[in-house]
Amino acid sequence: MSNTLIASASLLADTLADENAALRALDLPRAAAMLADKQRAAAGFMAAQSDPIEAAQTDVAKQLALRLQTLAQDNRILLERAIAVQGRVIGVIARAAAPTVAPSGYGAQGKPCQAVRPTAFALSARA
Repeated sequence: MSNTLIASASLLADTLADENAALRALDLPRAAAMLADKQRAAAGFMAAQSDPIEAAQTDVAKQLALRLQTLAQDNRILLERAIAVQGRVIGVIARAAAPTVAPSGYGAQGKPCQAVRPTAFALSARA
């Protein structure tokens, strides 16, 4: 690995580690603010891919590759969790904000219909 590739891989790993820490804490604004840094680190890493790996740096390259793989897998899982949490929060807010619809008539047995809350559009559109 060239020095450029080692430096860019280390930067990307550190950036992913920072974002993963924010996602574990469910600090979504902080994690979202890291997007530009992560994109720059990933672009730098991709640009350095053409640099040759020197025989003396094989162990360093393997360690960095393993670290990046682990961090990327964790990042995917944590991002999926954050998206699911946001979806649940939005659903709770949408249900709480939905007005109750007054009964519009009588049911099949002559009794007034019960008041119902309409389903949130975002939730019904996903189903």
